[in-house]
Order: sequence, then structure tokens, then C-alpha cells
Amino acid sequence: MTSDEPRPIADALGAVRRDLGLGRPGGLAALGAAWAQLVGPALAAHTRPRAVRDGVLAIVADGPAWAGQLRYLDRVLVERIATEVPGVEVREVRVSVGPLRSP
Repeated sequence: MTSDEPRPIADALGAVRRDLGLGRPGGLAALGAAWAQLVGPALAAHTRPRAVRDGVLAIVADGPAWAGQLRYLDRVLVERIATEVPGVEVREVRVSVGPLRSP
């Protein structure tokens, strides 16, 4: 295929995702759907996955105590994600404190 031939939009979007280090489409949605199962109902009520980029999962917590609990469980969470949401690659967890958006 030459550069001036039309290409499927999915190919172009895939290239952009790779260039930006973004995960597969739907990865964040898959984490959101499994969030309560991954972290338990108490933590799920006070935290949300925000983004996955280059294997780093960004999470927001609505208070410092909840953020601290997630930081303490970071390795366990990475292992649970690998087991329970295998299509999403997470090597590291970063937690910040801020307002939660709807799940």
C-alpha cells in the first residue's frame, strides 16, 4: 500500500495509540467494570481507575486514607489485574487524591 492510498481508520488509530503509549481500546472500561471485584466494595466506593498508559494505571481516590490503602496494595492489585483482566497490561499503579467522577 502506498502512502497516498486510503487506509482503514482502525489502522491509523492503532498507530496513534502505540505512539502515545495507550493501551488497547476498552482496557479502562474493562478495569472499571471489574473494579469492585479487584479492590473490594469499600475501596471501589472511594476510588476510580482514571487511565492506563505505558503499563501505568492512574487511580484517583476521594481521600488520603483511601489513596494510602491503594498504595499499600499496589503489587497485589497489579497481580489481580493480570489474573482477572488479562487483556489489560498494568505494571505500576499511581494514586492521586481528587474528586471522583461517575463510574
